[in-house]
Amino acid sequence: MSQFVKAVLFDLDGTLIDTAADFVRIIDKMSGENDWQAPPEAEIREQVSAGASAMVQLMLRHNDQLEVSEPELLEFRQQFLDDYEAEICVDSCVFDELEEVLRVLEEKSVPWGIVTNKPRYLAEQLLEKMQLNERCSVLVCPDDVSRSKPDPEPMYAALERLSIPRGAAESVLYVGDHIRDIEAGKAAGMPTILAAYGYIPPEDQKNLKKWGADYITETPADLNKLLLSSGKFDYL
Repeated sequence: MSQFVKAVLFDLDGTLIDTAADFVRIIDKMSGENDWQAPPEAEIREQVSAGASAMVQLMLRHNDQLEVSEPELLEFRQQFLDDYEAEICVDSCVFDELEEVLRVLEEKSVPWGIVTNKPRYLAEQLLEKMQLNERCSVLVCPDDVSRSKPDPEPMYAALERLSIPRGAAESVLYVGDHIRDIEAGKAAGMPTILAAYGYIPPEDQKNLKKWGADYITETPADLNKLLLSSGKFDYL
């Protein structure tokens, strides 16, 4: 028997939108400005979900800049964020075959939204650049809550904005590519889907089943199939 779904929520970076190419470009730029060697693209991608500080620290470690002071680290981080905001959507795109998912959900009048740990000022600009801002039914960022994922508070905030009671959380799917996404969704009572194609370091890849997601999708095409044609979900 298929499960009735009232809404679908996504993590942002590495789940719904492939933003890594823009982060790679910025780290390459910063490395060049300092006469450093840029880290390999694959290593930068693996750090995207860990945030700006992690990507900057990767750049510093890759160039043996281990004595950087805390103020200098914060300055590098701010430069990274400023450069990203200035060119937030040069190469970013919705993952292949997920645009169809969004289109079908919209045709069925099923709201979809985003619960992310990305700061709101960046998330809003990215969605606007990608012309997704008016299509997205709800956007919850760390600025909106007192506790971010893996705490369930952001998930509850999304439910409230969608006018879905917490008691009906089992009718809302949450898709993410980080253990905190799965933990937050499960804590809120939502069925969870792990986007294993996302920004996951190799050391975590072998432990994905232990994260406890209800479903694991290896590619965007797998996620498309699960949501649209597997027969597991009913969007009436």
